[in-house]
Amino acid sequence: MVKLRLRRSGKKKAAFFRIVATDSRVQRDGQYIELVGTYNPINGDTEIKKDIALKWLQNGAQPTDTVRVLLSKNGVMKELHDLKQTAKKGTVAKKSTATKKPATKKPATKKAEPKKAAAKSSTATKKAPVAKPAAKPATKK
Repeated sequence: MVKLRLRRSGKKKAAFFRIVATDSRVQRDGQYIELVGTYNPINGDTEIKKDIALKWLQNGAQPTDTVRVLLSKNGVMKELHDLKQTAKKGTVAKKSTATKKPATKKPATKKAEPKKAAAKSSTATKKAPVAKPAAKPATKK
């Protein structure tokens, strides 16, 4: 499965991340399929190639939680949502133009009569409380 996730680079205590599309089985800083963007947490800069990110998301790539937040802040997730909505509207429009068969009435079925509740006697429904066996005292050997 392809994931959109962060790949760390940069010096010690000066992290810099690349947002990459990679196989989920590959280690964090291992090989990646395609570079989607960069993220610098020190100053908060994020650069994302929206067309590449949308391509991977439409093909089923799953972003990690952090990458999903970064994509949302840059408007990529909203664009993906809008694309899905327009695709749904397009399929709905195609279905509505198809010829519809006239509705036929279904034969009426008899409803089952409600069962009469049996008269309950107060002694028949109550159960006697079950006594629990007494615990055996522990013996020292």
